[in-house]
Amino acid sequence: MEVPVLVGERWVTPQVSGWSPVFNPSRGDQIARVPHCGAAEVDAVVQAAATAFIGWSKTSAPARAAKLFAFKTKLEAHFEELAALITRENGKTLEEARGDVRRGIEVVDFACGIAHLCKGENLPQVADGIDGVTMREPIGVCAGITPFNVPAMVPLWMFPLALACGNTFNLKPSEQVPLTAVRLAELFLEAGLPPGVLNIVHGGREAVDALLEHPGIAAISFVGSTRVAEHVYVTGCRHGKRVQAAGGAKNVMIVMPDAEPNATVRAIMGASYGCAGQRCMAGSILMGVGEAASQVRDQIASAIDKLVIGDTLANPKADMGPVIDSAARDRILQAIEMGVAEGASLVRGGKHEPQSGGFFVPPTLFDEASPDMHIAREEIFGPVLTMLRPRDLDEAIAWANRSPYGNGAVIFTSSGGVARQFAREVQCGMVGVNVGVPAPMAAFAFSGWNRSFFGDLHVQGTEGVMFYTRQKIVLSRWDNAYRRTQGW
Repeated sequence: MEVPVLVGERWVTPQVSGWSPVFNPSRGDQIARVPHCGAAEVDAVVQAAATAFIGWSKTSAPARAAKLFAFKTKLEAHFEELAALITRENGKTLEEARGDVRRGIEVVDFACGIAHLCKGENLPQVADGIDGVTMREPIGVCAGITPFNVPAMVPLWMFPLALACGNTFNLKPSEQVPLTAVRLAELFLEAGLPPGVLNIVHGGREAVDALLEHPGIAAISFVGSTRVAEHVYVTGCRHGKRVQAAGGAKNVMIVMPDAEPNATVRAIMGASYGCAGQRCMAGSILMGVGEAASQVRDQIASAIDKLVIGDTLANPKADMGPVIDSAARDRILQAIEMGVAEGASLVRGGKHEPQSGGFFVPPTLFDEASPDMHIAREEIFGPVLTMLRPRDLDEAIAWANRSPYGNGAVIFTSSGGVARQFAREVQCGMVGVNVGVPAPMAAFAFSGWNRSFFGDLHVQGTEGVMFYTRQKIVLSRWDNAYRRTQGW
């Protein structure tokens, strides 16, 4: 199968020289090939979006919301189909894929309230005889560059809210998982949204740079690694664009001695090994404080032993699937080897065990690591959990705050005072208390800090609305002199 691009209402196979394979990660077999588009293909989708913007931006907010309601209905009707497609091209379990789709639909639902979200403010008599009114207007043609790990959710973080605000949108999904994005666009057109409002282009760096440099694009949204996020932010800003670029993370989980054992272990397992650790919200550093350390290590090791690892398409009971491709597998295994070489204690995993030709990495647990080790500093983006042993909460928070990232941190405790201190002192944008993955729901922004985010306004929530609109203020004075001369 050759993956097409969407230009207006036309699905086109571009005439390009470069193509790359799309794999089923559970089996390692090729299921499609995706084109590597360049400046010409990017310009075609931008022109289509610019043409559509003329009419779409003038469409009333309630009418735009009605179209998005129709799209949401399509997503619900094809929910299981989309989940199965995600499992096929990404490798995550079916249950994880369902969560991917569900969290995306929640953003569409939020965007359907745009008539309320985009309301401005007013102040009569802001000065003598003058009234002030603000309004939020669309900014133009927008673009989104999305990662492989959440094929439905992250695109749905972006384009429904951008479109609800009156913009048009060009989506460049990861070349590793283009099929879900294509299906979303098909359902979008079936829901009756106008041609050109949403377009799709594929490719790697050449396509990304063409989007970043194109003068017809007003705003860029990105989710991916910190290295690429910084490139997107710097390049986009240099070309006069509004940019939101979410990067990587090294999320911390702290377990206090008074934490509830069973619930804590379940949360840690889901955070660390869910989606094979391929999430920017994955828990990758575990800090057992004081006497909690040995107990939680043994509980996690025992839970790892019970995990079913395998082909997520063939085995619906699999608890964890593969990583995205062979390059990711090899990179993660190399990081594990570094951890061993640095002197950390390998408690579980670490050895590649081939399964059905897929790209599998066993769930891995390190203990007795130090904060300066590679496995404790750098994002691995795989099923690797590194354990540190701070003496007390103050040391745990100090170690957490040494990270250059600032995405998420969680604490497990029964003490309100401990939870309050942690929430106030830890330096990151998303904090969980007895919650393994503190990813916010659609009404709140996805609030990474430091090198986990480049920009001012985050995706989702009211920050997303502000990002995709610009404010206009109107000051009005109506002179009554004429009325007085007429005797009114």
